[in-house]
Amino acid sequence: MRLRLFVNFKMKKILLAILLLGSTIAFGQTSNFYDAGNNKGKIFTYWGWNRGHYSNSNITFKGNDYNFTLSDVEAKDKPKPFGVYYFKIDEITIPQTNFRIGYFFKENYTISLGVDHMKYVMKNDQTVKINGAINTGSEFDGSYNNNDIVLTSDFLLFEHTDGLNYVNAEISRFDNIDSWLKFSVKNIDINVTEGIGVGLLYPKTNTTLLGKERYDEFHVSGFGISAHAGLNITFFKHFFIQSNMKVGYINMNDIRTTGNKSDSALQHFTFFENMYVFGARFNLKK
Repeated sequence: MRLRLFVNFKMKKILLAILLLGSTIAFGQTSNFYDAGNNKGKIFTYWGWNRGHYSNSNITFKGNDYNFTLSDVEAKDKPKPFGVYYFKIDEITIPQTNFRIGYFFKENYTISLGVDHMKYVMKNDQTVKINGAINTGSEFDGSYNNNDIVLTSDFLLFEHTDGLNYVNAEISRFDNIDSWLKFSVKNIDINVTEGIGVGLLYPKTNTTLLGKERYDEFHVSGFGISAHAGLNITFFKHFFIQSNMKVGYINMNDIRTTGNKSDSALQHFTFFENMYVFGARFNLKK
């Protein structure tokens, strides 16, 4: 319990530090904040929320006394109703969130680093195929050859809910399309952005497996790749709202499932994420 509280506190401190860094950079440059010059050399940052959708996947569980694969397992995200915790630092990981900070290294190109804090929950009580063997002294002991099994909570609880953290770097293109749309309103710019990303998965996987003690700790579990496209509406050259769609592939080959390091799981799946964020871009030059 103490270790879990420490890790939770540590993760929230990291997120707070990142947010404070973005805020310090943004508002510490007040003398130049309203310079609406070229994009090159500007910093941008955003914050917002997402919904996630996942393909079915095969999940393999390995330990000293079991080795089995569940086939075509269905999962969903875990959105939370809008509430005050959407904005409180100490409850920041309750909703599904997105944070990113980046730099225009060319007029139309950015490089950025961010966290897609998604949530992944295996649906219980679904019937799937199981292959392998279990010998833990439980009611589930046996050898399985493409048998049906119901994923009851007594057998397995499996979710990345704090969360399915995709820590990634992206290279993106950014284009103003006002002239193409023949749209011109003072102090409003319409832009499109698209790009690719790569990163690590740092989930906090909440697992209860075969009656073993519940496990719920952060662990680097694999990698991901992604591509995205979005619509950006900028006000007064600096403040924006943005809607992004992202598709990607996640491969987690080292998921911790119990307190015993010999117990692990692996899975890979594709995802679709739609996000809604707000942010700012600004010039650091004096």
